[in-house]
Amino acid sequence: MKNADGKTPHDLFATEHKKLARDGEKWMKETASSCMVVATLITTMMFAAAFTVPGGNDQDTGMPLHLHTKSFLIFVISDALALVSSATSILIFLSMLTSRYAEEDFLSSLPNKLLTGLLTLFISIATMMMAFSSTLFMTLGYSYTWTTVTITTVACVPVLMYAFLQFRLVADIISHSYTTSIFFHPRNCLLG
Repeated sequence: MKNADGKTPHDLFATEHKKLARDGEKWMKETASSCMVVATLITTMMFAAAFTVPGGNDQDTGMPLHLHTKSFLIFVISDALALVSSATSILIFLSMLTSRYAEEDFLSSLPNKLLTGLLTLFISIATMMMAFSSTLFMTLGYSYTWTTVTITTVACVPVLMYAFLQFRLVADIISHSYTTSIFFHPRNCLLG
């Protein structure tokens, strides 16, 4: 159907919401750029940490000194997960920056990319802190247990802060993209 001006509902919606689409594009690009910087820093640190083995290497064999400890295994796995998830996050945010930002992209493609990018960034932050904590256990050992446990506990703060600060945004993306729940009222949402 068309109105008196000969416009379809879709045409009228697109005309009336051009500024909203521009503002949404600007916000998405700024968010993707900021998150990409963080993910790039994590990737750089985790790549360097993979080749700088905590505790050093045996002079005769060249093998890591802590090769057969649980802390070293945790370090290797968490470092690899942090590296892979932060690299994935970079690629997701890069795809957001190069998106065409058409109207239909705002319905599913861009929210899916943003949600996936934020989640992979969270995984990279959490596993980076795990790698840090396992390195502390390898270098300080059990002789400074109270110090190691205290620092490891404090290392959880950035992970919890990121989760706390991004929770409403992630909840809004999920509620607007995947559900029509009574639990997410539009007045309580960041997205609209």
